[in-house]
Parts: sequence; C-alpha cells; structure tokens
Amino acid sequence: MKISDRSGGIQLLIRRAFKFELKPNGMQIQLMKQFCGCARYVYNRTLSLEKSLYKKDSKHSFKYTEAANRLPEWKKKNPFLKECHSQVLQQSLKDLEQAYTNFFRKRANFPKYKKKFQHDSIRFPQGVQLDEAKQQIRLPKIGWVGYRKSRDIIGAIKNAIVSRRGEKWDVSIQTEYKVVSSAPNSSEIGIDMGVKRFVTMSNGDFVEPLNLFKQELEKLAKLQRKLARQKKGSRNSRKTKRKIARLHRYIVDSRRDFLHKTSTKIAKNHSIVYVEDLKVSNMSASAGGTKESPGKNVKQKSGLNRSILDQGWYGFFQMLSYKLEQRGGKLIKVDPKNTSRTCPRCGLVSAENRKSQATFACIGCGYRSNADEVGAINILRAGRVRLACGTSGAVRPLSAGTQRDLLQH
Repeated sequence: MKISDRSGGIQLLIRRAFKFELKPNGMQIQLMKQFCGCARYVYNRTLSLEKSLYKKDSKHSFKYTEAANRLPEWKKKNPFLKECHSQVLQQSLKDLEQAYTNFFRKRANFPKYKKKFQHDSIRFPQGVQLDEAKQQIRLPKIGWVGYRKSRDIIGAIKNAIVSRRGEKWDVSIQTEYKVVSSAPNSSEIGIDMGVKRFVTMSNGDFVEPLNLFKQELEKLAKLQRKLARQKKGSRNSRKTKRKIARLHRYIVDSRRDFLHKTSTKIAKNHSIVYVEDLKVSNMSASAGGTKESPGKNVKQKSGLNRSILDQGWYGFFQMLSYKLEQRGGKLIKVDPKNTSRTCPRCGLVSAENRKSQATFACIGCGYRSNADEVGAINILRAGRVRLACGTSGAVRPLSAGTQRDLLQH
C-alpha cells in the first residue's frame, strides 16, 4: 500500500510476517494443543451446521455474526471451551468465513472439516507482547513463551499465529510499518522458470534447483514403509512418525531458506523483474483423469508436478514480489504464450525451434542457444512491451508471409 509523505515523497505501508520456532514448556504445549482442539471443534461443528443449511438452500451464505452468537451457548454445554481464549474461537470462525468466501467466488472447493494433527494453528489478534531482549513472546492465556530469535522484528504487532509442525511449534508475527521507497536502480531482467534450471535470467545467469524432496524421497519412502508394518499406536510407530515429521520439517525449512536467498539476490540487483504469468495450481494439477476419460502420460506428468511443487514456484513469486515492492521496484507478469518458441534474432515462431527441453535451434535463421535463456529474453522483451503499451501479449509473431520467406531461405 502506498501513502503520501509530507515532503512529497512516497512511503510504503509494509505488512510483513516474522516466523520463529517456539520453545514452550510442557504445560504450555498442553495449552496450545488444547486451544488447537477447541478451535478445530468450533470450526467443524459450525461447518456441519452450515452444510445442512446449504443442502436445504443452495443460496444460503455463511454469516459470521450468527455463528459467533452461538459460542456462549456452546460454552455452557461444553465447559472445555471456556478454558480457551475467546478470540481464538472467533478467529476460527473468521477462517471458516474466508473459506466460504473463496468457495462462492469460485477460488476454492467447498470447505472441508479440519483433521487432528493436520495444519493445527491458532491466531491471536490482540494481547500479544514481545520481549526481544529476553527472546520471549507473551500469548494470551498461555503466558511468556521462549522463541529462537534469528532476526529483529520491525513494526507494530498486528497479530500472531501459532502453528504445529510435527513435534515443533512456530509463531508467525504479523507486523505493519512504513518505509520510504528508495530510488531503485535502473536494471531490469526477464526470468524463466524451469525444472532443470530453477531460474534462468535474460543476461545468461541461472540458479540450479534445490530439489530437496527429490533427494530425500527414498529415505521418506523407507520410513513410511516401516511405519506401515508397525502396530498402530505402538511406541515404535510413534518414534517413526516423529522421524517422518522431522524429515518433512527439514525439507520445508531448507526450501524456504533457498527461496528467500534467491529472491533477495534478484530483488537487490534489479528494480523491474519480468516473469511469465504461470498458473502454478493448474500446471501441477493431476493428469489422471477419470475412468471414462483417463489421462495421458500420467507418470511423466506426475514427475513434473512433483518437481514444480518441490521447487516452490508459487512461494518464490510471492517473495520476489514483496521484496521488489519494498525496494521501490515491481514484478510484472506477461502472457507465457510462445515465449519458448520465438527466435529472439529473427522473430520466427515455431514449435520446431525447440526440439528438446534444453536446446533452442531456430529453423529459420539457424540461431542456437539454451532454451531457457531464450525464454527469458523473450519474457524480457514482452515485459517491456507490456510496460510501454499496456498490452499483455508475450510475443508478437511475424506475419505469415515473413515466416514463409524465412523458412524458404
């Protein structure tokens, strides 16, 4: 968000999250588990009621006020809800309200019930205090909890989200602060996303992918097979579950670190970054199809989906966008059509130009280069056109007559 400064400059209102690992004691862990259970209970019970109303009337919409008014009566019948912070329960209903909004706006499927141990989290919108010197955070009705401080927090605290991943607990502190946008450098770059190369830039630089999930896949599969052979609920099965959770956490943390470092380096060196407007959710969707209409090349598509999700393209775009904005730059998305098929020298558009995943060889003028680098150059050019003219087309192909003349010669 941009706001005007008295001096005539432009200030940016930045909303940012700082995530840390918590160091709770046994009693605090029990309270956080209990709060997560209460929030899940309110969410699922409300969803059950709303589903029955929706079945009777498809036009029925979720109303937060009506749902919140039920809480006092539920607390009388279920005393354990009284032990939970009231705003935690209210925020759970806010999450359900957002889920319904996404459904009615066709951004997501119908809301689903929350499951125990899956994405357990609670949100505190008020009453959070921070003591950075002692590395402690005060959570309402839980008390002062230690955390592993890895950086200073900037801005005023707006809310805090406590979440569980395996045996560990994290806190994400959302803050808000103002910064004066500095004059960005004049450098601009086009980048192409890929599986073999994570990022390829129009200047020829590239970043190799981390692919940590792929590296740890065999170890993860071995642990999961071991768990399947063990008796459910036994001590050994609990040990194996903890090992699986630790491995997943290691993969997620390593991926996030890689994405932060890569996006920060690009944002520091360039003010305008052009990328393809990729629909990552569609690109990573299953190709299995149905019994009546089975998909094609399912195994190959499954491997591609795994690679895209392993590399974290969507998260990378989000990080790059806000880091550029903080520095006064911008991320511009262009139509990906023909970016990998257009010759940057003669402009010929043909699927034959890219016969392999790695090599681009123009059948018109003979230009040869790395295919991802060619894509990045075309993205840069298309982005400049969009910035200057307001058009979203990625590449302007040559006329049919010009293409025929190139092919004939």
